[in-house]
Amino acid sequence: MSTPRIIVTRKMPQAVEDRLAASGLDVVFNEDDRLFTRADTIRALQEADGILLAVGDPLDGVLLDAEGRRRARIIANFGVGVNHIDLDAARARGVIVTNTPGVLTDATADTAMMLILQATRRASEMELALRRGEWGGFSPTADLGMSIQGKTLGVVGMGRIGAATARRAVLGFGMKAIYFNRSAVGPWDFPAEARPSIEAVMEEADVVTIHAPGGGANRGLISAERIARMKPTAYLVNTARGDVIDEPALTAALAERRIAGAGLDVFAHEPNVPPELVALENVTLLPHIGSATLETRTAMGMLAAENLIAHFRGEPLPSRVV
Repeated sequence: MSTPRIIVTRKMPQAVEDRLAASGLDVVFNEDDRLFTRADTIRALQEADGILLAVGDPLDGVLLDAEGRRRARIIANFGVGVNHIDLDAARARGVIVTNTPGVLTDATADTAMMLILQATRRASEMELALRRGEWGGFSPTADLGMSIQGKTLGVVGMGRIGAATARRAVLGFGMKAIYFNRSAVGPWDFPAEARPSIEAVMEEADVVTIHAPGGGANRGLISAERIARMKPTAYLVNTARGDVIDEPALTAALAERRIAGAGLDVFAHEPNVPPELVALENVTLLPHIGSATLETRTAMGMLAAENLIAHFRGEPLPSRVV
């Protein structure tokens, strides 16, 4: 019986590649970290028994068919979010999908907290002014942001990352936490109060942070109507998935100063960011770095690798989604 072949769609941390190389599987690495085209993905699905897929690689039903010659039976996603994969199509075709939950919780919560601070203190806007030579020196009344101590953090999606962000905000910065979650969650080692709807969170919070999964029914979850419920002094932060927010509606709200600002690590059509959004100074923009520490990305890759290795050894999968 031939050795199962794995194709890895992106360059991985060295420890992950070393683990895969020592696994006994036939592994094809992406040494140049070149983005796969749709044709590349189809070819990989035809030539490999398993794929280690990055979150930036879309995988719809047409691709999964691989022109009727798909060989791959397992997709190990490098990331916890799987909105870029058509899970219904995978399920219908008997393709296993795994992800990497848990290992990126702290890094992403740190990024959410960083964006909260950057947005409320207008850090990106002030840095840009300094770099352009527009800073005229210290002024007691210029460039004022908002202190977050005593303010209300509203969490939409109180899963692992949402709760970790709220914990940092409450215990580290003296914020009050409210949240909406579709199912019952908690308790935690910090106070947090549930609200009956997303609308209630949007209306009450001084900072809203999004931690809901992307895709499916959550696409456009933070709609124009819900953004309109925010206070004009409030800020919106997103480290979840870009398609959760109605991006044009948010851009309009920021441009018209109907909310104070935003901090975004994810976008609806990555890597494309609307120029209208880029042009705004009351939003901090990061290039999807929520989990971007060496330790976290290595742990993510290791979990993806272990899912693949377990599958081909006939062992239980650590984190199966479909």
